[in-house]
Amino acid sequence: MHQYWFFIGSFPVRAYSTLFLLAFLLGLGVTVYFAKVEGKRHLVDHLMTLGPILFIGGLIGSRIWQVFFFDWKYYSVHPDQIIAIWNGGLSIQGGIVGSIIAGLIYIWRHKLSFWEIADLCAPGLILGQSIGRDANLMNGDAFGSPTGGDFGLLYPQGTLARLTYGNKPLWPAEVWEGQGDIIIFALLLLLKQRRWPTGWIFLFEMILYSVERFLLEILRGDSPRFLFNWDAAQWTSAPVVIICIILLPILQHYDRKKARQSGL
Repeated sequence: MHQYWFFIGSFPVRAYSTLFLLAFLLGLGVTVYFAKVEGKRHLVDHLMTLGPILFIGGLIGSRIWQVFFFDWKYYSVHPDQIIAIWNGGLSIQGGIVGSIIAGLIYIWRHKLSFWEIADLCAPGLILGQSIGRDANLMNGDAFGSPTGGDFGLLYPQGTLARLTYGNKPLWPAEVWEGQGDIIIFALLLLLKQRRWPTGWIFLFEMILYSVERFLLEILRGDSPRFLFNWDAAQWTSAPVVIICIILLPILQHYDRKKARQSGL
């Protein structure tokens, strides 16, 4: 775990920032690849334009989510740290919300299909989330709670995890989440071998990730707890699963309706 790769003079090249950027670039690359493979080359230019918009929207959304939903107790007394994203503190769930809002604006202006774009983005999105957890590990944030035994991750001096729990082994919550994301990525590739109603691949990704996130949050040690001893991520995940399950038959109905109309 190294927060810095190296220094250029006094300027630190941070592992968190570079891995975060790598996550975006690889996620975008995967999305463009699927657009070409699936015969949707007309969307490639839109995706290349949309990519930076989603990146900025996701960055803003992830920071807002982290500051106001995850750790307002800290940021309310350290307002100078609210914009210090280079120190870590970006919520994946907030990033997804921010990206969706930014994407919806672009898609509406260009009269594109949101669900078609969402399906294309789903594999790249979960791959990027996995790499993002590598960034958390290197930075020493998004950490687990103490295992209570002599097993677990020991974070080095200077990390938030070490500052919070000292020399206690912690559950590797962010590591397991990153590994789980890769499994979801592989499952999406398998699911894409057959045709599903438009939007289902994206909904599958959201359901699988939200269930994974809800369960792993039980091991997290960096977030305040609320009703039912759930943290903000669990309170976000549960409604997302419910909404996505409700949307599955709705999208299937419209897909069948569209198929019937095109057959007339």
